[in-house]
Amino acid sequence: MEFIRLAEERFSVRDYQDRPIEQEKIDLILKAGQLAPTAANFQPQRIYMIRSAEGLAKIRAITRCAFNAPVVFMFAYDENVQWRNRLEEGITSGQQDVSIAAVHMMMEAWDLGIGSCWVDAFPNSETAKAFNLPENEKVVMLMPMGYPSDKAEPSPKHKETQPLDVLVKEL
Repeated sequence: MEFIRLAEERFSVRDYQDRPIEQEKIDLILKAGQLAPTAANFQPQRIYMIRSAEGLAKIRAITRCAFNAPVVFMFAYDENVQWRNRLEEGITSGQQDVSIAAVHMMMEAWDLGIGSCWVDAFPNSETAKAFNLPENEKVVMLMPMGYPSDKAEPSPKHKETQPLDVLVKEL
């Protein structure tokens, strides 16, 4: 699919079929996250795939925004691996690198007919503890993923975009 069309058609799915994602499609989605560019190619992203009954019950108890998806990806970054800007203290790449990987996976999934939703509505630290993540790994976001149900539809705000002259300023 051509990228602009893919970007226009994709929407946040919040209702999924009770159907597992085939392993070969999971592999392609994960490959898209692996191929994502990262600062200095340090690749600090850590992608946790939650699909066991126990794991899904745990994440669903933590947030209502798992939307009963058959898979929930939890994205974190390793603070010890992320790039650090030597020109300005406190500027690091971990969240950006995770976000790039997540978008790659989101778009690959949609191209395969699989929906997803970017989720920030959860307690990050509590989630990391619940899944026994190492202290140096910081959870950034969740991404429920699965085949959209017949009830899945874009939010009424989905097609609303700011005009380019508001978003883009030439200097």
